[in-house]
Amino acid sequence: MIYFALLTIAVAMLAVAAFGCGLGQGIAVFGAASGMARQPEMAGKIQLVMFVGLAFIESLTIYSLMVSFILLGKLPKTEAILEVIQHAVK
Repeated sequence: MIYFALLTIAVAMLAVAAFGCGLGQGIAVFGAASGMARQPEMAGKIQLVMFVGLAFIESLTIYSLMVSFILLGKLPKTEAILEVIQHAVK
C-alpha cells in the first residue's frame, strides 16, 4: 500500500516539474527580450541561444510527461484501491 502511495506522490511531483518548466521558459524569454531591447544588434545571437535553451527546457517537460504516463500505468484501478480501503476500515 505504501508503494502505491509513493507512486501517486511521484506522479504529482511530475506536475510540479511541468510547472517549473513553464516558469523557466517565461524567465528565459523575458531575459532574451530584455537583452534584445538593450542591444538590438545582438538580437540574432540572443534569439538563437534562447531557442536552444527553450528546446532543453521543453525536452525536460516531454520527459516528465512520458514518465508520468509510465507511472500512471503502474497504478492500480480505483475499484481495487477502494476495496482495500473498505477491508482496512472493517
